[in-house]
Amino acid sequence: MPYTLDRLIDGADLDTVDTRTRAALAAHGFGVLTEIDVSATMKKKLDRQMPGYRILGACNPQLAWDAIGMEPRVGVMLPCNVILRETETGIEVSAVDPVASMQAVDNPGLHAVAGEVRDLLAKAVSEI
Repeated sequence: MPYTLDRLIDGADLDTVDTRTRAALAAHGFGVLTEIDVSATMKKKLDRQMPGYRILGACNPQLAWDAIGMEPRVGVMLPCNVILRETETGIEVSAVDPVASMQAVDNPGLHAVAGEVRDLLAKAVSEI
């Protein structure tokens, strides 16, 4: 089972796709709680260069509330990460598939919430 929802934005730059990604996420009820510039971190910590790579930690507060209410430890799997990765042809956007990541949790109610989150993330990714 694939574990990401993916889209390649041809000929785009990282900052433009970052802006578009945040707008698409917001349009579907997600906020970005965390941001990690992996490229900058690798340069600083290892003195190694890599193409642009950002991780955005996205959260839909209502659905996170519902999930935590059903399964208090599910927070170890939150927020939903979305990566922006420079490739030779453009920027690849990949969002975690929450249905795939929640398979390890034996809670049908949580699986239903994960399905809602996946549907919203898929819409957001398709609109970038």
